Amino acid sequence: MKRLALLLATVCASPFPAHAIDLDAPAPAFVAQDAAGRPVALAQFRGKTVVLEWTNNGCPFVGHMYRSGVMQRLQRQAAADGVVWLSVISSAPGRQGYLTDPGVAAWRKSVGAEPADVILDPAGSLGRAFDARTTPDMFVIDRQGRLVYAGAIDDHVSTDPADAKTAHNYVAMALADLRAGTPVNPRWTLSYGCSVKYQ
Repeated sequence: MKRLALLLATVCASPFPAHAIDLDAPAPAFVAQDAAGRPVALAQFRGKTVVLEWTNNGCPFVGHMYRSGVMQRLQRQAAADGVVWLSVISSAPGRQGYLTDPGVAAWRKSVGAEPADVILDPAGSLGRAFDARTTPDMFVIDRQGRLVYAGAIDDHVSTDPADAKTAHNYVAMALADLRAGTPVNPRWTLSYGCSVKYQ
């Protein structure tokens, strides 16, 4: 199992440089469609903290976060705190992780995912606007609409669910800093995981 995790880490998890997106600046405005075909606009969440989670159900780095239960707990806590959690799927048709509405419903049920909504981005326009590199790749937007965190989910590059439970979770830290009214620290980290399966 450790050999498999090491192989996956070597193949999928080479670190990506810092995102080519401005922190502490307004997050890129967007209007996208959710899995049910409804429009979702960033502007509709003005006044709320928003988390964007790039996901791919075929990626082992995403899989271990859900198998550990860590991602679902973060999503539930976010909802309880009034944070809007949006999972984004930028996999293109025919590529790993591509889903349509029925597939999204089945995925959510199978792993117990609890985001506020799931955005389908098969053309990759939303992913490229945020310069999303990996799955998972995480972004936190504050109540004023500023991007205050971009990067990895946590500090442990792994596909072992046990590691997700003990890692320092950067998204949880960012949300705690926002609740406390203190500057988010760290503001960015190196993203790791599987590459986003753009067209």
